[in-house]
Order: sequence, then C-alpha cells, then structure tokens
Amino acid sequence: MVTGPLFMTKEETNKQSNNDTILENYHKLSIQVSLNGLSFCVLDSIGQTISRSDQRSFEKELTPFEVLKELKSFLKKHTVQDFSFSDVVVVHRNTIFSLVPQSLFDEKELANYLKFNAKLLANDLIEYDEIPAFELVNVYVPFVNINNYIYDLFGEFVFKHHATVLVESLMGSQNIHKEPVCYIYCTENEMDITIVDHKKLLYYNHFYYGTKEDFLYYLLFTLEQLKLDPNTIKLRLFGKVEEGNPIYVTCHEYIQNVSIYIPAFPEYMTEDIMTDSTNYIAINAF
Repeated sequence: MVTGPLFMTKEETNKQSNNDTILENYHKLSIQVSLNGLSFCVLDSIGQTISRSDQRSFEKELTPFEVLKELKSFLKKHTVQDFSFSDVVVVHRNTIFSLVPQSLFDEKELANYLKFNAKLLANDLIEYDEIPAFELVNVYVPFVNINNYIYDLFGEFVFKHHATVLVESLMGSQNIHKEPVCYIYCTENEMDITIVDHKKLLYYNHFYYGTKEDFLYYLLFTLEQLKLDPNTIKLRLFGKVEEGNPIYVTCHEYIQNVSIYIPAFPEYMTEDIMTDSTNYIAINAF
C-alpha cells in the first residue's frame, strides 16, 4: 500500500472559525475509512444523541488517493467542517494488521509482525494500538494521506485500526458462555470474524468476499482450522445482514445455531437513535 510519509506540522487543535454556523465543541467526530467505503458519526455528548451520520460504499476498491478525494467530498456534503469538535477519531479498515499478544510485543519489531502476511513498502508507516484489557497489541499500517488531511482540518486527533475497535467492543460486552461464540460483522463485501470463548479471544480476521459462497467458505474454513463444530458453535451475524437475506440463509444451511446479534452500544447511546447498523464501529470508536 502506498501511503507516503506522515506530515503533521499544524500546531492548532480543533480549529475554530468565526462562521456563525460553528457549534460549541461538545461534539465528537468519528470517521471510518476503507478502500471500499466511508462512514462517519457526529455525537452530541451533552444531548447524548447522534447529530449527523452517514455511510458510503464504493462500486469497486479504490486506491488511498482516490479514497481521500471521496472523503473530502463526503465531509463537505455533510458540512462536517462547520462543527467544532472536542474529540476526533479516525478508524482505518484494511487487511494490513496483526494482533500480537502483549507478552510477545516489541516496539522495535513492528515490521516483522506484518511482513509475513502483507507486502510492505519502504515508506509505509507502521503504528500500533494497545488493548491492555485483553493483553493484546494491534500492529497495522494506517492510511497516512487520510491522517494528514484530518490533521489539517481539525488538528490533533486519535486514530485506531478497525480491528481494535471491534475486538474491544465485542469482548468488552461479551457475556461468559460455556461454548465459543463466532461473531461476524458484515458489510457489502467485507467480513470480520471474531471468535470469543470465556472472555478470551480465540480468533480474529478480516476478509473480502464477492458472493455468499465466498462468505460461507471463509466461515467454514475458519471453524475447521480451529476444530470448532458447525453443529454446536453459536454464530452471531450483525452489520449489513438480516434474517432471510442470502448471507443469513446460506449460513443457516450449514450452521445450526445462527441468529442476528444486537450489539450493546455504549451506555450513553440508546438503540432507538441507531438507524444504520453500519455505524457500529463509528459509535464504539469513542
């Protein structure tokens, strides 16, 4: 992935404006970026409501430079720049990542955690997210051009990898079960498989799929590698999936215990204001 060097020269944080439409900075902004789409959420931290939210899927996988162009028009369309934010979070969704046990993590060895699973370029910036509650570290390559643009807009901000947010949110809300539970977060052509057992992460991975058969293949192959029985595993689907759609029906043909997972959102959120399940990651990024 061509990302280029990271430049952060702006000293201001959460840029202000004299424009009368600027709102007080009790809002928080979360943006999710991938080569296949974008989503964002503006949270009113006082009213505990979502002020603005939307998502956009691309017809084909774009380059990081094309994604940046789309992001600029996306944010401009929703006049996100007219807000002043107390917190800004960017979530990067890509396949260049590796979850590492904290006990085996060495900050000097970042490239070695990725080089066997991804092609790295000399100018790729490698970052990591610590997940101390579950003794994990997520090593990944962010979209540097996106980070530079967000910094120019808003000043200092936090960025994370999609896997970090998903694993933390699922494991944090996970009840203790006697058997492993397989969660799959679905979007139009991406799937994240997370398998949790007794508050421990057994497996996490991200896949691109084109058909329901591809989806099923990645699911069954994962279960086979972990020696998990399709007849007993609990499969919980969420995101862009519902009962009766092709993904759900296909899974039900091979997995007995399948249902739609209703995720637990942060305490300040209520389910009645959630109108688009694809904003699950954006909401939990704060």
